Amino acid sequence: MHLPQLLSLCRKSVTTVFLLMSTAACFAQGGTVETWGMRVLAPGQLTGFRSVTAGYMDTIGLKRDGSLVGWGYSGQEQCKIPLPNSGFTSVVSGFRFSAGLKTDGTVVCWGSFGYRNPDQKFTAIAAGFSHMAGLTVEGKIICWGDSYPTNYITPEPNENFSAVSAGMTFNVGLKNDGSVVCWGDNSAGQCNVPQPNQDFVAISAGAEFAVGLKRDGSVVIWGSDACGQRDVPVPNADFVSISAGAGHIMGLKSDGSIVCWGYNTDKQCVVPEPNRDWASISAGYAHSCGVKRDGTVVSWGSQDGECGLPVPNEEIIDVSVAAYNTAVLRKDGSITCFGMNDVGQCNVPAPNNDFISVSAGNGHMVALRRNGMIVCWGSPNNNGLIVPAPNQDFVAVSTSGAHTVGLKSDGSVVDWGDTSSSDTSLPIPNQGFVAISAGVNHAAGLKGDGSVVCWGGTSAIRTVPEPNSDFMAVSAGERFTLGLKRDGSIVIWPNDTYLSRIPEPNQDFTAIAMGRGHAIGLKRDGTAVFWGSYDSGPSVIPNPNSGILAIRANGGSSAIIRGLKSLSGQVQLTDFAGSMASRQLTAYVSNTSDPSVSQCLSLIPQPDGRFNLSSYLQPPYDIRIASPHFLTARLSNMAAELSLNAALVNGDADGDGQVNLFDYVQLDSRFNSNDPMADLDGDGQVNLFDYVVIDRHFGAIGD
Repeated sequence: MHLPQLLSLCRKSVTTVFLLMSTAACFAQGGTVETWGMRVLAPGQLTGFRSVTAGYMDTIGLKRDGSLVGWGYSGQEQCKIPLPNSGFTSVVSGFRFSAGLKTDGTVVCWGSFGYRNPDQKFTAIAAGFSHMAGLTVEGKIICWGDSYPTNYITPEPNENFSAVSAGMTFNVGLKNDGSVVCWGDNSAGQCNVPQPNQDFVAISAGAEFAVGLKRDGSVVIWGSDACGQRDVPVPNADFVSISAGAGHIMGLKSDGSIVCWGYNTDKQCVVPEPNRDWASISAGYAHSCGVKRDGTVVSWGSQDGECGLPVPNEEIIDVSVAAYNTAVLRKDGSITCFGMNDVGQCNVPAPNNDFISVSAGNGHMVALRRNGMIVCWGSPNNNGLIVPAPNQDFVAVSTSGAHTVGLKSDGSVVDWGDTSSSDTSLPIPNQGFVAISAGVNHAAGLKGDGSVVCWGGTSAIRTVPEPNSDFMAVSAGERFTLGLKRDGSIVIWPNDTYLSRIPEPNQDFTAIAMGRGHAIGLKRDGTAVFWGSYDSGPSVIPNPNSGILAIRANGGSSAIIRGLKSLSGQVQLTDFAGSMASRQLTAYVSNTSDPSVSQCLSLIPQPDGRFNLSSYLQPPYDIRIASPHFLTARLSNMAAELSLNAALVNGDADGDGQVNLFDYVQLDSRFNSNDPMADLDGDGQVNLFDYVVIDRHFGAIGD
């Protein structure tokens, strides 16, 4: 449902209209998306790479300039490249950890705990399931990491090695004479090298099997054949490189094509077309990667490995992150999902269009269509996919974990899915809500009068701090709730030792997002602030920390949307003596030649009325600027470089688009109150001076 339609449904409560305009209804900004924490999206342009390594649920790419880029699952920060990010010559990935080899022969490890940086000089490194192996400059092999009993007992003589590869619990070494030595776990025969043990030029270890490339271009496999990985496709010739994953094998041919075989449940063996011009390959747990000769990276198989390459990474108007999934909503109303797909949570139902919002949960997705219907897909656990009837008239939806909350156009809320918390009773009276946020075991709702109501969870999380008023946004996490006040300050409850330490100055915030144990605040100047638990990923916003339009958090993941086009100008509010800095206006931006595609942007002016906006739309623009009890102003056919100057006429107290007798009626009903909708002149009270404002502009009609 478009915002104008939503507003028309809420005309009976002008305060409700104000809050809808200033909170969830205006998250239709767009641009490029970036994520960090447990889920890291691939960079928008996968070019300039020399090689790539596919890990368990992540991918690390080596750039031609010696820097590394990581994406995928990063719960142990295996995608967070340590500084200085330079001088790397190779990179490897294991189970939730990664390691890079530097030009000076030193090794840097990161990710899961327990992986030290050995005090050695290496010429090559390998990563197993939970251990590392390195080839020293003297031709010896050293192993470190988790202490599986036989992983580190290198056969004697430990010398004359030219290559090493690490499997799940065993290792493979290639000697200078072309023979292969294996040691470690041999439960599947993975250490029994076939005869003749000679003429090998390359090796690669899988989970419980090993692959050897012969000098004549043929491939030999030994160990487990549980996934058919020992059935080499015919002809077994012309191979120049090999890579073993958990249960599948990749082979690079001399003509630049790739052959894959073995475990294929995630289509990790289905090579994308055109299957040519490949320069290097890497097989992961359930995904495959390759680098083309032009330096571009391509991934396929489990979407855990690709983890969200929203190609093109542009014109994205919303993003939702969860522990193992990411969903992006594009301006054309389509949704793309990335991440784990074991229960179909990445399979968007047809028709994939007309969506206006999406929310990612624990193994499921919830999305809202333009017609007010909710669509759910993914895991059916806890009845999370069963929308309570009637499935209609929804204006917002939010899910977290397996718990979902929907907001109806009449201001009531609906709750479904996992409601295992101590108190799941819906709030009474169930009316007057204008925004919602679902936590793991509780929910928070924003009312039209600026108060917040929480239900579910513990009594502490249901107790909103006093004064429970003047809220303009709310965000529920796992055990905490964030509230954003109209003055730009943030309130968090229950009061916690680390999350309650909101970075100073606690002011000028325009949006909030709450994760499992971390929080993000968006500032008026387009910068963001991160605080809370460090296990939610790096506590820094991706550079540059500027031009940010929207923030999202869920579980241990975070996301931002950046704008593409910069729009600036100045707005004047006639006959208004209040603080411009405390006002939140709304800008509706559309392309002049295609008005059917529009954005709803929150406009936060400086004290002198100056503002900056960012839009994914191309100029020229038609722009409507609106604010409660002011008539909407239109700016037509505007170029991006022009200053957007607008003066809004005061006096529309009832929000019907004109200044008339009904506005006097509105003031009569609010006289001597401090209702912000009826306080036209901004002096903090509804009095005779507000009637004067209507007198001055009587008969005016907005756009």
